[in-house]
Amino acid sequence: MTPETGSTELWKITLGELDEKMGVKIVEESVDRVVATMPVEGNRQSFGLLHGGASLAVGEAVGSWAAVIHASTLGKTAVGVDVSATHHKSAREGLITITATPIHLGGTLTTHEVLITNETGQRICTLRITNLLLDRKA
Repeated sequence: MTPETGSTELWKITLGELDEKMGVKIVEESVDRVVATMPVEGNRQSFGLLHGGASLAVGEAVGSWAAVIHASTLGKTAVGVDVSATHHKSAREGLITITATPIHLGGTLTTHEVLITNETGQRICTLRITNLLLDRKA
């Protein structure tokens, strides 16, 4: 997830191995908002519910992508330093939508709220992620 050195062009999201295995699809990417989707199927725990760890993994990814997009406008990159989540309800099937929006876009830290909703718009999980902005290594 490292933008090219020396460029201040907006970084474009590249899926990692876990994202691909989880079936993540990018819907929208900008400094103001990153939106992705993920199927519940293939991401369930043994009781047939969306795995809480899957929610955390996809939420952290989307929030981190949002931070890296912002960091790229400053010629920097981002690394996660804190993530917390509250699970409100679960899902057994369908597609979830993951939306990251900025709470704070600084030159040193970013904080994003990440909402995970089901197909009817009900909130499944809310995450907050803070990323540290670092100079890119040459």
